[in-house]
Amino acid sequence: MFTGLSAFPLTPTDEEGIDERAFAGLVTRLAQAGVDSIGALGSTGGYPYFDRAERAAVGRIAVENAAGIPVMIGIGALRTRDVLALAEDAQQAGASSVLLAPVSYQQLTEDEVFGLYAEVAQELSVPLCVYDNPGTTHFTFSDELYARIAELPAVGAIKIPGVPAEQATERIAALRALLPERVALGVSGDPLAAAGLQAGARLWFSVLGGLLPEPCLALTRAIAGGEPVGELTMRMRPLMDLFLRYGSIRVVAAAAAHLGLVESPALPKPLRELDSSARAEVAAAVRMVTA
Repeated sequence: MFTGLSAFPLTPTDEEGIDERAFAGLVTRLAQAGVDSIGALGSTGGYPYFDRAERAAVGRIAVENAAGIPVMIGIGALRTRDVLALAEDAQQAGASSVLLAPVSYQQLTEDEVFGLYAEVAQELSVPLCVYDNPGTTHFTFSDELYARIAELPAVGAIKIPGVPAEQATERIAALRALLPERVALGVSGDPLAAAGLQAGARLWFSVLGGLLPEPCLALTRAIAGGEPVGELTMRMRPLMDLFLRYGSIRVVAAAAAHLGLVESPALPKPLRELDSSARAEVAAAVRMVTA
C-alpha cells in the first residue's frame, strides 16, 4: 500500500463531537477518486484531540467507507500503553497499516523513540509507517535512527518532512541508501512534495489530497510518468502557501466548509476557524485548483 498518493482527510468535529456523517463523506470522495491509500487520524485528522473511543470510531468509519482502498490509521499517543491500545483498535477496525509519531511532552531521547517503535512493532499484524513530523512532535529523527527503526520487521514505510527542491535528489538518495529496499520512503509537506516525488520518493502523504484528490492524483501520476507538472503545481501553489501561513488543518477546514463538505466550525477547541478575510483567500485558492 505504500506507493502513489496517500490522502489524509480532515476529521470534522466541534465541541459536541465528531461529525461522523461528514467524515464518512470525505472518505467516500477519496475512494471514488481512486486514491492509492487513505490516512485516517493524521495530523490534519486531529488525532491528539480525540479519546480512544472517538479514535476507534473514526478508524471504523474510514475502513467502512474506503471501498477496499487501504486505510492507514494514526496511533500516536503520549504513553506506550495507549499506543498499544490504539494499535489494537486500528487492527480490529481493519486497518491495512498504522501510522506512529513519537508524541511527547517531555523531550524524548533516541533510545526512547526506538524503544517505542520496537515495542509497538512486536504487537502488530499490519505494517507500521514511521511518522517524522518535528513541527508537531518537536522530535527530530537522525538518519541513524531511521536506519535502526527500519530494521524492525513490521516497519513498511517512513514518512519524512518535505525537502527543499535543491536538496531533494541528494537527500532522497542518501536515505534510500540507508534503508532496506522493503521500506518505502514517502514525503509530506505538500508545498515540497513534488520535488520529493521527482527525486525518487515512492509516495506522497498529502493533506491537500485528503480534500481535493483529483488534482493531487494527476500530479502524482504525471511525475511517475515523467510528464511536466508546472501547470499543476502553479495552480496548487496559492493554496499550499496558505498552509504555511495559517496551518494546514485550519486551511483544510475552511476549504471543506467552502465546498459544502463540512459544517463550520469543524475544529476542536482551542483551535479556531479562520477569520472572514482568510476564508476568502482560501476560497479563491480552492477555485484556482479546481478550475
